[in-house]
Amino acid sequence: MFENLSDQEQARRDKLARLQELRIPAYPARCQRTHTAQEAIAALETAEAAGAVADTVWLTGRLVAIRMMGKASFAHIEDGSGRIQLFIRQNEVGEDAYENLLKKLLDLGDFVEASGPLVRTKTGEPSCQVQTLRLLSKALHPLPDKWHGLRDVETRYRQRYVDLLANPDVRRTFVTRARLVSAIRRYLDDAGFLEVETPILQPIYGGAAARPFVTFHNQLKQELFLRISFELYLKRLLVGGIERVYEIGRDFRNEGISFKHNPEFTQLEFYEAYTDYNGMMRRCEDMIAAAALTLNGHTRLTYQGHELDLAPPWGRITMRDAIRDAIGLDYADYPDASSLAEAMRAQGHQPDPHSNRGKLIESLFAAHVEPNLIQPTFILDYPVEISPLAKKKDGDPSTVERFEYFIGGMEMGNAFSELNDPLDQLQRFLDMGRALDAGDEDAQPLDEDFVTALCYGLPPTGGFGTGIDRLAMLFTDQPTIREVILFPHLRSKES
Repeated sequence: MFENLSDQEQARRDKLARLQELRIPAYPARCQRTHTAQEAIAALETAEAAGAVADTVWLTGRLVAIRMMGKASFAHIEDGSGRIQLFIRQNEVGEDAYENLLKKLLDLGDFVEASGPLVRTKTGEPSCQVQTLRLLSKALHPLPDKWHGLRDVETRYRQRYVDLLANPDVRRTFVTRARLVSAIRRYLDDAGFLEVETPILQPIYGGAAARPFVTFHNQLKQELFLRISFELYLKRLLVGGIERVYEIGRDFRNEGISFKHNPEFTQLEFYEAYTDYNGMMRRCEDMIAAAALTLNGHTRLTYQGHELDLAPPWGRITMRDAIRDAIGLDYADYPDASSLAEAMRAQGHQPDPHSNRGKLIESLFAAHVEPNLIQPTFILDYPVEISPLAKKKDGDPSTVERFEYFIGGMEMGNAFSELNDPLDQLQRFLDMGRALDAGDEDAQPLDEDFVTALCYGLPPTGGFGTGIDRLAMLFTDQPTIREVILFPHLRSKES
């Protein structure tokens, strides 16, 4: 691990050895801090406004700049709040601290502790006039070049800690993501929803069309699955009398990776009794507009060059009309997969011969409609074959009350009028089981306990799910999901 050190790394190792010889702790156990950098600057401004002398402060942070000027030097340290200047004079800190520590043994990237009164220098910069200076943590690797930062994408993702300290914009992205989650949580809490936690390790996976990750419980000698959705557990809670419920947590889907897909991702799902997918549309647009107001003070965003407005009401169009408007094909005229596939071939499409009618419709939508849905839009009424947990529309057994919402050309979330007929749900599970046996790895197995729960009665319910990562992409104007996941999974270096 520490072989083939660069010249800079070896020089830092030599300084560490010298610190040990001088009995100067390179990694002391404790430190003292009375103010962050921004608090210190604010304290100086307050004292100046009152015509008073500023307090003596204790500051800590990473050394990011230093200018040696004989027996007086200037340095900058940076902490989580920002940076502040240190004004260091030999006659104040002592010859040992100045000559041995500052001039010979400190490097950019080291963490230091400094104490002294707050002053403003002749150039007007708020500063700490240092009286004591101490090393807190010796950095054995040099920081990335300050002008170019860390640009190699592979290194940025593998060593996110370096990416964060080198690129302030990256830190801002993850601060915004955290504030977004807080705003969503506040909206749901204020609307009377109860936040809960459901199992990640599940004996039966379900709630989405996806392949699971498989693991094994040694003590129970039982195969388990990492959850692909929270849905079936959350709806059990509505059976139990909790009328508004939500969860924010990790889902795991053993599938491909793309600019908008990551196998491990953060999901929000919420369920509300006595409403339907129309109520979920109103809840969705209100929640996301409220988050935008909290983060930005308005509902406008720029995403990848597109000016967006998240203010309700959003556009609404059925999947049937959207496809018909885009390519002139009305799939309602073709009641089965074979006739629809023939009509698609007549238009020059190459349908998958193994797809059912719902998946054929979905492929038309993905190719010809989805990329053009830039402004917030709800797409309504999906084929029953690809919506096994949603309630059928009255008078149209081939269609369910389901919507997905799209912003910036991406699918952002999914919602249903939840199926609460246990016999219908059982039949759909059995149909999916046959598909699973026939080789459809995304089909869902039968969950007998969920059907049992429905037999106790699920009230009319609207359910909603959205990916937090994609919302974070939207709110931070990032083109790829890996930019909003702190530690995305990568291939091994060997591969």
